[in-house]
Amino acid sequence: MTITPESVKKRLYSENFGDRIKAINELRQLSPDDAFELIIPVITDKNVRVRYAAVSQLDTLGGANLAKSKELLLDRLYNDPESDVRAAAADALAGLKMKDTYPDLEKVYNSTDDWLIQFSIVAALGELGDTRGFDLLEKALNSENTLLQTASISAFGELGDIRAIDLLIPFADNDDWQIRHRLAQALGRLGGEKAQNVLQKLTQDKSDAVAEEAKNYVTNN
Repeated sequence: MTITPESVKKRLYSENFGDRIKAINELRQLSPDDAFELIIPVITDKNVRVRYAAVSQLDTLGGANLAKSKELLLDRLYNDPESDVRAAAADALAGLKMKDTYPDLEKVYNSTDDWLIQFSIVAALGELGDTRGFDLLEKALNSENTLLQTASISAFGELGDIRAIDLLIPFADNDDWQIRHRLAQALGRLGGEKAQNVLQKLTQDKSDAVAEEAKNYVTNN
């Protein structure tokens, strides 16, 4: 069956939410402009799975109209009743490199105790690449939530701000091997003598996965 704007639109307005999700996936086969216009109504679909799929698609389709995408994503970030949709909105804002939305991401992070939303915002800050996120990442790094700590370590590596190295070094002795693994990756990206010293230590880590990851960066620097 040939995928056309008309066929996709018909599915998008189906009473069956499964059909609507299929239609959202079919949008990838249309021109960006056609796909973007069709996805707008389902951003606020009554079904959470449909909304999540639509918001997630804006990561790639949003470039067709950045101003409208920003409006739609901020609305979902602030107002959607489901955590996973709000988290997807944060991901999409970062994917579209909308640095001017950093204050919104910071505001939402500080106004919620929902770990999924906070996790997605922390992860998004690395991809967003805005150095204003440094303090928020430090706050997440010092939280008691291991997932937030892990996401923060990765985001620091992506952000590329060498001020993070001193904050990250203590995690070389963390009990969680996954944190040490992310640490090796982050320090490898950040580089420099201090990072190399910790990476050398991590090459002897009791976890083979951590040791091998550290060796990769020591060899390449």
